[in-house]
Amino acid sequence: QVQLVESGGGLVQAGGSLRLSCAASGRTFSGSTMGWFRQAPGKEREFVAAISWSGSSTYYADSVKDRFTISRDNDKNTVYLQMNSLKPEDTAVYCCAGDARNSDPKGSYAYWGQGTQVTVSS
Repeated sequence: QVQLVESGGGLVQAGGSLRLSCAASGRTFSGSTMGWFRQAPGKEREFVAAISWSGSSTYYADSVKDRFTISRDNDKNTVYLQMNSLKPEDTAVYCCAGDARNSDPKGSYAYWGQGTQVTVSS
């Protein structure tokens, strides 16, 4: 059974930092593009960041560029999202996604985690 389990969410003040982790089990994702998405209350899910299988290519939403950094450790089958300079508008449930379909890092994925809550207070 394939599982993606996120951790590292929490409550932080504006300007603070958090590091999210996504641990995969049940299969290796070392050959797959991995991504992070978020969904705020009352809003649609939106793309945040993605990383190619080798880590050589990364993709970011304009709203998080220069503040968030995605990385991966294929030996640990884990993907990370370092979030700096957090803003109240970053408050959302952050979900990890594995194995991008159609080679589109901002599109649909085959596997999804349950998500971890990030709350940024002003």
